[in-house]
Amino acid sequence: MRHLLLALPFALLPLTAAQAHDDHDHEHGSLGAHEHGVASLNVALDGQALELQIDSPAMNFVGFEHAAKSDADKAKVAAAKAELEKPIELFGLAAGACQVTKQELESPLFGDHDHHHEDEAHEHEHADANEHEHEHEHSDIEASYQLSCKQVDALKQLDLSELFKRFPATQKIQVQLIGPSGQQGVELTPAQPRLSF
Repeated sequence: MRHLLLALPFALLPLTAAQAHDDHDHEHGSLGAHEHGVASLNVALDGQALELQIDSPAMNFVGFEHAAKSDADKAKVAAAKAELEKPIELFGLAAGACQVTKQELESPLFGDHDHHHEDEAHEHEHADANEHEHEHEHSDIEASYQLSCKQVDALKQLDLSELFKRFPATQKIQVQLIGPSGQQGVELTPAQPRLSF
């Protein structure tokens, strides 16, 4: 299943690039560009396996992108992380239809940079010298979920209403989906938060 999700951005690249060109002629964005208010979501449904991967500027989820130093900032990061640990609610999945089998949350704001494999340690020591230069630029939050959906028939759509409600700075989500009816790319907003499989 993992290979499906990894192939997804490449499979839909022409569609998304064309859509991004149409929607953002006046913006300086390229595919995958860091843009406040905008997040990307990859969805793959294969039999009973559902995989979701959301990538968003930290600004959308916590209201800032710098390292959390104050208690208030640390509380916002902890609250956002707690919300992201509830994918069934965030993505409007039918209660009992799916169970989370694996989830990973990554962001410099979560302190993830301390958890690297040993073979990468040397490479990151060198990168750490430059990390402080980039600390004030852009921080993203990535969340990946693997779910097992035993009641696939009950799984008709994703409803991101809760995600938009809990993270109101998120204005639109670019979704790329591979599902039973093929692949599609759509843009979801608070006014149009649902996507059918």
